[in-house]
Amino acid sequence: MAILDILHFPDPRLRNRAHPVERMDDRIRHLLDDMLETMYEAPGIGLAATQVNVPLRLVVMDISEDKDQPLRLINPEILDRWGEETSDEGCLSVPGIYEPVTRAQGIRMRALDTEGQPFELEAEGLLAVCIQHEIDHLDGRLFVDYLSNLKRQRIRKRLEKEARQHRAKAPAAAAQAI
Repeated sequence: MAILDILHFPDPRLRNRAHPVERMDDRIRHLLDDMLETMYEAPGIGLAATQVNVPLRLVVMDISEDKDQPLRLINPEILDRWGEETSDEGCLSVPGIYEPVTRAQGIRMRALDTEGQPFELEAEGLLAVCIQHEIDHLDGRLFVDYLSNLKRQRIRKRLEKEARQHRAKAPAAAAQAI
């Protein structure tokens, strides 16, 4: 398994729409395992393939406290939504930012498992939020899109500044290591 690079907002590749997985095979299963390892390492509770620059409709998540209940979703789609809930969301592609987002309280969704078999799942609370958040990624949408334009621009400027500072420190750290 391997740790994959996670794209960060405002990287335009995060806006790419994912394509359906046409055929389940070991390559897809291996990618899902790499995505889980990347998500756990980050650490996070969900990761969409588009966040690691793979334009396929793949999602991994694990909301369990012990991180021992991974969920792998291939070609997920939401069939029904109900209620409304506002909660703070964060994202591995928008590091260090947490903002309130309103989403459906509950959902019914369909996906394929790692054997290519369809299944349906009803979810509420955190699991429902996580599924909606990750499916948004597959459609090229980020949680910051639910915020005001002003907040989104402030977040963008903050993350761009942090990226510049990180890049400036990297050569200095490499020079010290020599």
